[in-house]
Parts: sequence; structure tokens; C-alpha cells
Amino acid sequence: MTTSKIPRIARVRAFCQQGATSNQGADCHDVDDEHWLNCGLAPIATPMSCYDQYKAARKSWGINALGTLAVEIEAEDGTVGVGVTIGGEPGCFIVEKHLSRFVEGQDPRNVELMWDQMFRATVNYGRKGLPIQALSAVDLALWDLLGKLRNEPVYSLLGGKTKDRLPVYCTTARPDLAQKLGFVGAKIPCCYGPSEGGEGLQKNIEYFRKWREQVGPDFPLSLDCYMSLSVPYVTSLARALEPYGLKWIEEYLPPDSYEGYAQVRSNLRGSTVMLTTGEHEYTRYGFQRLLESRCVDIIQPDITWMGGLTEARRVVAMASAYDTLVIPHGSSVFSYHLQYAFPNCPLAEFLNLSPKADSIVPYFGDLFPDEPLPKDGFIDLPDKPGFGVTLNKENLTRPYPRSDEESRRQALQNLKQPPLKKASFPF
Repeated sequence: MTTSKIPRIARVRAFCQQGATSNQGADCHDVDDEHWLNCGLAPIATPMSCYDQYKAARKSWGINALGTLAVEIEAEDGTVGVGVTIGGEPGCFIVEKHLSRFVEGQDPRNVELMWDQMFRATVNYGRKGLPIQALSAVDLALWDLLGKLRNEPVYSLLGGKTKDRLPVYCTTARPDLAQKLGFVGAKIPCCYGPSEGGEGLQKNIEYFRKWREQVGPDFPLSLDCYMSLSVPYVTSLARALEPYGLKWIEEYLPPDSYEGYAQVRSNLRGSTVMLTTGEHEYTRYGFQRLLESRCVDIIQPDITWMGGLTEARRVVAMASAYDTLVIPHGSSVFSYHLQYAFPNCPLAEFLNLSPKADSIVPYFGDLFPDEPLPKDGFIDLPDKPGFGVTLNKENLTRPYPRSDEESRRQALQNLKQPPLKKASFPF
């Protein structure tokens, strides 16, 4: 008996969506001016808060400059897999002009091979940031395609479910409303950074204390600092908020400040406040440094940014060896399938993207009309193949189209690759 035949990959397409809309797509920050994520309800500290010109609104310094990148990978039989990330038109160029050559003509089951070739081929200008985000979208589209070809959800491809239901907390400017909506906890933004001095520090403390009084003593409440603080500042802030039941303090330093994270861990030794980061970290190499130093209790990779599902499962496995929890940043279904498949992913994040944080709306806006949404504190995935969502291309454009003939020529380069004839010692 032979195994079932899997069609090869025929073509890769990359689309972008740019410009702030009320339906932000894959860029959660590409929102209307008055949105709470753009400081519409309260200030939000960022790495740019030290400049008066840019501290009043996050979009003023271009947090949404790139916009959505969506990738379609089509098999020979017409089946299409979809992956998304941030990357916009520059990301489309990378996918169409560079990464596609490692995918077209390949067996879609060879996700490890394609990931390795894409990563190695972009090392000279990649390793982190935009190239890895583009790679992530391609990788996610491959997993979606493979799930559809096998008629299985992605979590089944990863080994099946390790939990019956996945609880969800909410990132929001209104933790009181998150509590009423049934979320198991909430996370609010830190309002002020070190440039506001002692007065700003006291305002941060009062802001957190106010919300603690609103939600009561037993509702888990965390603080997101978005790379905006310093070692002395976060040490003082965490100590001041500990009596108010701060569950965790998140991403308080720039992502490359590995020694700084280690110093904060040392400074807060014995504190009940958990330390977390990783939203803006990339690949297993970056997460290895965080895990080996044991500087955080939780890592928070964004699956659509850090290298896709292929790299994320490596990071999750590596984290389990350090007894470190993995609670991915946002990324909706792309995170949920991973989290269902691994026991050290006990909780999901839902970023509330309604402008006033008062209702549950899709994380990806109108990009996926069938995106599953949390209800009563859980996210339950439908029994659909792949990631279980359908791409709405109404507002997407393909800035660097390639002809079917161009895709066919690239595919032939992979199809014609002869097998090795002579074995040799490989190292």
C-alpha cells in the first residue's frame, strides 16, 4: 500500500493592505485616530514617549507604517493556504521576489526544509524584523495548506489537543468591561515612562490602583509596558504595584536588553510579580537567551512575527525544558492552534480591538470573516481544516505580481533537483 499523493506547490502570492481603517487586518495598530490603542482613552507609554512630538499618539511615529501582509500558497489541485503578518508592500517584495523560489514546486509537507532555506537565504539582511515576519506569513500559509490538503485542523497536525478548552485573558483599556465580558483576567497599558519622572511614576501607580478597585481583589490584572521603561524604573514600579496584586509586568525593556532583563530579575527576586516578555523577539536564537538566563517567568512570542508555526513549536518545546510558560502575543487562530497542541501554553491573549474596548470584535478585522471569537472566557476552535479561516481579499492588492509562467519556472528548479547519488559523511 502506498501513501496518499499530496499535490506540489504551484504558486505563491503576496498581498498588502495599508492605511488606517476601522478594519485593521493583520496590523492591530492600524486603527482610527481615536481608538484606545492610539491613546484614545488614556496615554500609553512607548519607546518614543521620551519625545514630546510623538508621545500623544502612537500612530504619530508610524507604529502602523507597514500594514498588513497576506500570503496565499496554492497547490497544483487549487487548494490554497493563507498566512498573515505585518509587512505591507516591503514584505510583499520579499515574499514574491525572494522567498517564493524556496516554496514553489516543493512538497507542502516539507515545512522544515522550506523554513531552513528561507532563513538561511535571508541571513545577510534578516535574522529579525521584517524578513522574519515575511517568512512567518509564508510558513503559516504552508501549515494552513497542509491542513486543508489533509482535511485536518492544524492542531491535529501538531499532535492533537492537550486541553478541552483554552481560557482567554483580555488586553484592554477597560479591564472592568473585560471582566463583565467573561475574560479570566485583563492587562492594561502602562501610561507613562521614565521621561515623566516621579510624577509620571505616581500617575502609573494611581492608574493601576483605580482599576484594581474597579475589578476587585481576585481578578488577575497585569501591566503592559511596551518596551518603554528602564531597569531602575521598572524595579520601582513593580515594587509599588505589588501590594495592588499586579499579576505580571510585561515587556518593560527594549527586546535586545538581555542583561537588563537579567538585572530586573535580580532586583525583584522574591517578588510575587511575574516577569514576561518576548512579543518583539524573533526565532529560537533570541528566545534561547531569555530562557537560559531565566530572566522571565513567561515568554510571549507573536506567532505571525517570530518565524511562524515551524519555529514557534521549537520555542515552545525549548521553553518546556526550562519550565517556562508560553502565552503568545495576539495572533488569534495562529496562536490558538499552537496553544491547544502544547501543555505549557495554558492561556490565550485576546487583544480587544473595539475602539472603546467595550465589545468583542475580530483581531484581524474583516480580513477573516469567520475568525473564531472568545465567549465566556474560552476560545473554542471549530472542527475545520487548516487554521479554519477564510481570507477576504476585498481590500487587498498584489503590488508585485508574477505570472504563472514565472512560478512554473521556479517550481521546475525544485522539481528537477536530482537526488544525491553518493553518500558521504555529512560533517
